[in-house]
Amino acid sequence: MLSDKTETKKLSSRQKKRLKNREEKRQKFLSMKKEKEESYQKLKAMKKSKQLEESKENKGNNNSRKRKISKQESSEEEEDEDDELEDESEEDGINEEAESSDEEEVESSDENPQGYTDDNKLWLKPSKRKMDEDVSESEEEDENDSDDDGDDDNMDDDEFDSDEDEEDEDENEDMLPIEKAAKKLNKKQEKDRKLAEAELQTNISEMEKYTLPSGQEIEKESQQPPDLQLILQRIKEVQHVLGDFKGRREPDRTRQDYLDQLIKDLCAYYSYNEFLMEKLVQLFPHEISEFLEANEVQRPVTIRTNTLKTRRRDLAQALINRGVNLDPIGKWSKVGLVVYDSQVPLGATPEYLAGHYIIQGGSSFLPVMALAPQENERILDMSSAPGGKTTHIASLMKNTGVIFANDANKDRAKAIVGNVHRMGITNTVICNYDGRKFPSVMHGFDRVLLDAPCSGTGVIAKDTEVKMNKDEKDIQRCSHLQRELLLAAIDCCDAKSSTGGYIVYSTCSILVDENESVIEYALNKRNVKLVPTGLDFGKEGYVNFERHRFHPNMKLTRRFYPHTHNLDGFFVAKLKKFSNKIPGAEEKTRVATEMADSVNVAEDVKKEVAVKGENQSGEEPVKDNKDTAPGKKDNKKKGSSKWNKKDTAKKTFKPGKFKKFKNNDGKSKQKKKPKSKN
Repeated sequence: MLSDKTETKKLSSRQKKRLKNREEKRQKFLSMKKEKEESYQKLKAMKKSKQLEESKENKGNNNSRKRKISKQESSEEEEDEDDELEDESEEDGINEEAESSDEEEVESSDENPQGYTDDNKLWLKPSKRKMDEDVSESEEEDENDSDDDGDDDNMDDDEFDSDEDEEDEDENEDMLPIEKAAKKLNKKQEKDRKLAEAELQTNISEMEKYTLPSGQEIEKESQQPPDLQLILQRIKEVQHVLGDFKGRREPDRTRQDYLDQLIKDLCAYYSYNEFLMEKLVQLFPHEISEFLEANEVQRPVTIRTNTLKTRRRDLAQALINRGVNLDPIGKWSKVGLVVYDSQVPLGATPEYLAGHYIIQGGSSFLPVMALAPQENERILDMSSAPGGKTTHIASLMKNTGVIFANDANKDRAKAIVGNVHRMGITNTVICNYDGRKFPSVMHGFDRVLLDAPCSGTGVIAKDTEVKMNKDEKDIQRCSHLQRELLLAAIDCCDAKSSTGGYIVYSTCSILVDENESVIEYALNKRNVKLVPTGLDFGKEGYVNFERHRFHPNMKLTRRFYPHTHNLDGFFVAKLKKFSNKIPGAEEKTRVATEMADSVNVAEDVKKEVAVKGENQSGEEPVKDNKDTAPGKKDNKKKGSSKWNKKDTAKKTFKPGKFKKFKNNDGKSKQKKKPKSKN
């Protein structure tokens, strides 16, 4: 035991030099490590600056580069930990070797006083070997990440790596291993991106090639019940082809072939007739599906607050307390409320019976807002049933002035009476006249509102019969009636009104034939012009549509659609009358008076000729009555002229009857007639 202790003491004393050498080596290694870290930090800063420059050019590669830097940092930390572990293991090995073989260490110290041997070369210069191992580890991690994408990608990556490794070894010998790895990763990502884009383009090109059904397929479908899923898929594919017709169409197919197939499928899927569907496709070439889908859903129920009796806030609180879920209709209206659901019927609440609100569509607010009635005005609502717009006008006028609510249907006018009484309106006169003849009954109004009867193509959600019932004759009939009513409304308005002179025309139709065409007709026939409606939203009216070319101010009109505004389809136009004269009316009256005068002159001439004939027959003596024929006697009685007689005796010619045969003294040369003895 004593010998062992003395040996250990001797060994510890002998190792003093070696320990000093070891400490010096460790300090050298630590200094090398610090230099390595500093170089890495510089490299990292350079990489960040490069990344900032590249991010400006390619923003999409930022995430991959950040991930790459994080991987490199983690790999460097792992390298540092591995270096420390190797140092500790080597120190333990050195201690064990020192304790087991003292004599060999003494000899080695005598031969090599600095302690460098062939066995120590591996761990005294580890930088190159370890950096190569770290680069291989980072490449393996990148490859493992890319393995998740599939076997094909792995094959491409392996080939890409093998090719690029050879190129990098030749071209980038002076670059650090980390820079080499980053460059390889960038190239690989760029190649992956190009391959993905190429694959996407091939998939899109395969999807874009759509063939229309042949005649046999159409006949087969007609014999079987319609497959709605197949029809819907075909509608989407045809619309996709029409989106880029030049690049996606079949070589031997025209645009009309695709349109015909689209219209046929839309009619079968949504149950429309072909005439109406063609009109709608012309209006909405890109939004036809959205419009048709919106017509399949009911518009939300809306109510209008009667400001003559309550405020919207108080009404909303009262209805909420009764279990009604509602919200304001929007910023564009201060009196409208949207009702989502209700536990009580809205038409039977105490508030409704008291006249605090009326159930009215949100689109019906718009014409009255465009009309903007003022207090103490004289206003005409030409087709007012059932009274929603009339009561709205009265509430804005605060029961002042006079409102004439007219409707041609006597039964519908009863609804106006009920709503006017319930809402507490006292300034309204209800009448029943044909709107086309109303100017002869009364005129001189400050403002006129015409909500004309129409085909109802904007309220298909309420009346689904419009899908199949309307044809071209119905549209023409409605358009003709609307033109007559609009001219009558303009004639009822007074252009010299100090506050008004405005006419608002509105329909619940979206067809151009009932809207822009009617306004264009009125602009040509009367002294009116289009003015802004005052509505902040809505789409502008058409200035150019198909073959039609309308007035440039037609863009001041407003259109509303179910699929864009969540309102019924509506059209609103506001006109300003600047003269009470009717263009061409004076010329017509002049021509009419001239014709009447000519007719009167002709009648007077006939009367004079008839009177002269009677006078001649009474004054002329009759001779040889026996010899005269019965036909000649009749002619004498009727006062016919005697110029046609063959006998030209003086007795039959009386020049004194005409002025041109008179003398200068004004006396005629006519001889006195002998009195008849009879």
